[in-house]
Amino acid sequence: MKNNIRVQRAIKNITQAELADLIQVSRQTINTIESGKYVPSTVLALKMAKVFGKPVDEIFELEEGD
Repeated sequence: MKNNIRVQRAIKNITQAELADLIQVSRQTINTIESGKYVPSTVLALKMAKVFGKPVDEIFELEEGD
């Protein structure tokens, strides 16, 4: 699954740590999601979408084979 969390954070001018605080996870969790090593739960994906003010499918995108 691809994501554009890094871009969305840049637009909002927030760090991984700030995003982590907003959705109540660790900075390392944000890092692993951003790097594509971990696929977030539906709840986490919805929380991120709410922070960015975007629909989930504008932040996360299925890749072929997912």
